[in-house]
Amino acid sequence: MPNLDAYLPSDPRAFAARALTANAREMQGSLILGIGAEVRALAAAGRPLCNLTVGDFDPKQFPVPASLSAGVRAALEAGHTNYPPAEGIAELRKSVCGWYKRSFGIEISPDWVVVASGARPVMYSTYRLFLERGDTLVYCVPSWNNGYYGQLTEAVQVTVATKAENDFMPTAEELAEPLKGARLFTLNSPQNPTGTMIKPERLAEIARLVVAENERRRETGERPLMWMWDQVYWTLTFGAEKHAHPCALVPEVAPYVVTVDAISKSFAATGLRVGWAVLAPPLAERMKALIGHIGAWAPKPEQVATAALLDDDAAMAAFGEGFRAALHERLSLLDQGLTRLGIQHLVPQGAMYLSVRFDLFGKPGVDGQPMQTNESIRKWLLEKAGVAVVPFQAFDLMEDTGWFRMSVGAVSTAALFAALVRLEAALAT
Repeated sequence: MPNLDAYLPSDPRAFAARALTANAREMQGSLILGIGAEVRALAAAGRPLCNLTVGDFDPKQFPVPASLSAGVRAALEAGHTNYPPAEGIAELRKSVCGWYKRSFGIEISPDWVVVASGARPVMYSTYRLFLERGDTLVYCVPSWNNGYYGQLTEAVQVTVATKAENDFMPTAEELAEPLKGARLFTLNSPQNPTGTMIKPERLAEIARLVVAENERRRETGERPLMWMWDQVYWTLTFGAEKHAHPCALVPEVAPYVVTVDAISKSFAATGLRVGWAVLAPPLAERMKALIGHIGAWAPKPEQVATAALLDDDAAMAAFGEGFRAALHERLSLLDQGLTRLGIQHLVPQGAMYLSVRFDLFGKPGVDGQPMQTNESIRKWLLEKAGVAVVPFQAFDLMEDTGWFRMSVGAVSTAALFAALVRLEAALAT
C-alpha cells in the first residue's frame, strides 16, 4: 500500500507557493482559531482555565430547543434526505417571512428569501454578488470577518474605527464620507465582538444616508451602494434594549439591504447549519444561483425542522426566555466582577459577548518585559490568571488599545466565578 506522503515534493511549502493563486497565498486563517489551539493545549496539560474565546455554545450549557432536535429526527425518519431546492424549501422561506412580519412589521414574499448552510455562505455570496476586484468595501471596526471576505473578493477595504463611548457603533456622520465611493457596506447588531447594539434612531439615520446616496447615484448612473445587515444575534438582547430592522424604520432602503440571519445564535444551533439572506427578488435569483454552484445548501432535515420551529411562537418564546436568562446571568457575573475590580468594560446589551479593556501597558509581562501590545497582555492573562480572551486585532481593530472580547457561550457560572478570583489575585501581584 503506497504511503502518499512519500510522493510529496521535498519542499512542500515551495510547491504550494507555485501551485496556489496569489489570492490563496495571501489568505489568512482565523486568529481566534489559533488562540483556541493554544488554550486547548494548556487545558490538556491540566492548567485551570476559563476559555472566553469561543464564539460558540457548549451543548451541555446551552442545548438547542427540544422541538428543533425532535423535528430533525422526525424529518430524517420521514425520508427528507435528498437535495433541497437551491433557494431552500418553500416551507422554510414562508416561515421566515411570517417570523419577520410578526417580529418587525415588514411584509415580504418567499421570493425574497434564500436559504443556505448557515450565515457564512450568504455573507460570502453577498460579497461575491456586489464586489468586483478594486471595488470599495466599507465596514466598521471592530467587527467580525469582514477583512477576510474583503481579501477573498480583492476589494479595496475602507474601515471606520468606532468609539467605545458610542458602544463601538458608527454614526451617520462617521459614515457619510466613506460611503460615497463604496459598493458594499456592512453592519452587525447586536455585534460580535462587542456585545453592543446600535440604537434605532442611529440606525434610521444610517438608513436614510444609504437612501440619499442611492438617489444621487441613480441620477448619475452609478452602481448602487448595497448594505449587508447582519442580525444573527438579534433575538439575544437584554433589559430594555430592543433590536430594530432598518427596513422597518426606513422602508425606502429595502432594495439596497441584504439581511443575513440564521438559527445558529438565536437557537444555540451552530452545528445544524441553517441560515438565510433576505434581499430583493431580482438579486435573490443570483444568490440562489451562486449558492447552488458552490453547493452551500442547508441540510434538508434541518430546514424542515427549522420551518416548524419558526411557525411556533410559543416554543420560540419558551426557549428564548430561558436561553437569554442563562446568557445574561453569565454576562452579568462578568459585568459585576469587572466593576468590582475597577476594570473598564461595556455593559452587555446583546449577543454573548462583553468588551473589556485591560490597561496593563508598562507592567511586567510573562517574559519580565513591560507589556506594550494586546498580545503581550493576552498571554499574561492566560498564563497568570488562566483567563483566555480574544484581542480586538482579531476583529480588524489593529491598534494596541487594550480592548478584548469575552464570550460566555461555552462556560459555566462556576468557571466564571473561579476566573474572577484568579484574575483578582493576578492583578494584585
